[in-house]
Amino acid sequence: MARHSQAGLWVNLPLFINIMIVASMSTYVPAIHALIRDDHVTSRAFFYSGTLGLIVLSFVVIVLAARRAEYGFLDQLLSLLAAYIFVPLFLSVPVYESLETTSFLDLYVDMISAMTTTGGNFVGDLGILNPTLHLWRAQVAWLGGLLMWIVAAAVFAPLSLGGFEVTARSHARSSADTQWTVSKGESSYQVRKVIRILVPTYVLLTVLLWLGLTIAGENSLVAVIHAMSTMATSGLSPIDGLIDSKTGIPGEIIMAIFMLFALSRLTFSSEAFVGRQWRLFREPEFKIGVSIVFLTSVLLFVRHWIGSSGDIVIEELPHAMRAFWGHIFTVLSFLSTTGFVSAEWSLASDWSGFKSPGLILMGLAIIGGGVATTAGGIKLLRIYVLYLNGLREIERLIHPSSVPGKSTGRIDGRQSRAFIAWIFVMLFTLSLAIITVLLTLLGGGFEDAILLTIASLSTTGPLIDVVSEGRIQLVELSTAIKLVLAGAMVLGRIETLAIIALMSVEAWRR
Repeated sequence: MARHSQAGLWVNLPLFINIMIVASMSTYVPAIHALIRDDHVTSRAFFYSGTLGLIVLSFVVIVLAARRAEYGFLDQLLSLLAAYIFVPLFLSVPVYESLETTSFLDLYVDMISAMTTTGGNFVGDLGILNPTLHLWRAQVAWLGGLLMWIVAAAVFAPLSLGGFEVTARSHARSSADTQWTVSKGESSYQVRKVIRILVPTYVLLTVLLWLGLTIAGENSLVAVIHAMSTMATSGLSPIDGLIDSKTGIPGEIIMAIFMLFALSRLTFSSEAFVGRQWRLFREPEFKIGVSIVFLTSVLLFVRHWIGSSGDIVIEELPHAMRAFWGHIFTVLSFLSTTGFVSAEWSLASDWSGFKSPGLILMGLAIIGGGVATTAGGIKLLRIYVLYLNGLREIERLIHPSSVPGKSTGRIDGRQSRAFIAWIFVMLFTLSLAIITVLLTLLGGGFEDAILLTIASLSTTGPLIDVVSEGRIQLVELSTAIKLVLAGAMVLGRIETLAIIALMSVEAWRR
């Protein structure tokens, strides 16, 4: 227990208070940026908000320090839920004071969208935002992505939630009797350990992407926003996406490389190396994610010839390659729930014959990225476990007495994990149905309600603009619909299993 007693005061605070402290300190970045731009109104709004927040929090810290309490995994989970509900209220204040033209509700939901890395636009015309406010939205999303990295490794993994329920071995602590009995000092130590490892990695990757986009010719501010949005899979942009980007295909290639970090946690984990071998290309999540990207892009590309008449005009090779790249980048972007659209997407859509393949993009967003990444959706690992179980069931139909071999039995407890994965898929589908019906009853069209629900639960806000082609304006929705979407975004970020775990009587009794 010596290692726990060495912890600083801040790690012994509730996770909610730590998040609030980081949120308050982060306001000084846009305050300095606005001051450099001689935008004193915006600078004062962020500086005063952050300073006032730190003053109030200092009194809270003094009170909590006298208690000398430690917080377990259940407390961390509750803090995370509270953070997604209440922290955006604080994050909205400096924006509201800077704009004075947008309702506080719209800004509140927009901050929830940013913090959950959804990236939906509840502000309306982005032209009303100055560069500092664009930076702030991307920064909030970037910090939200970092929060998910930390929480996934420090809270979800020990509780076998967030996709880890299908990775824990049969002898691991996965029952309700053991999940909640881990010492609270162990919980604090785990959070501290994860922060030391992941924060430098996350920051370094973002800086490298920023430098890469800047070298490719992008404006410095746009480059840093696109870098933060890519790492956080939020898809936020101060311009009209990548269509107005100065980097072209080279910049998209750089961004696509960093989007791969959302397909598997091994892309940024020390577990990627076993001995002298790189384990990443043997990782099921990464392999199935790359396979989905390649096969979907090829099918969309080949459809050009399938849907054409006999008098086919063969375009030049560069033209075809640009279309193919448009498919690859956009498919990868929506599978990772980032939502950036390639500048070649219009060419790719014309090539494939689909004016807007919305169903395909919606399906990719629902599948989502890897476990313990910033991506949302069902998660690739769950899809892989269900795929293995499906292969095994087909094999049993042919040979009822067969024994599973290495190809279908690599994961111990395959059937139990497939069962858990299937439960999550059913819960995800049930949530989708309930929220869709609720949005429809509140006055939204059925098709629009489905699109809004999928975009919220999968945390892929740009999906709304791409599929509806700009027809749906989130800022014009009713107050009730906005609040439902806010709840759906939080549910999609934390996941249904975590909410159910919070309602567990056994957990509260422990």
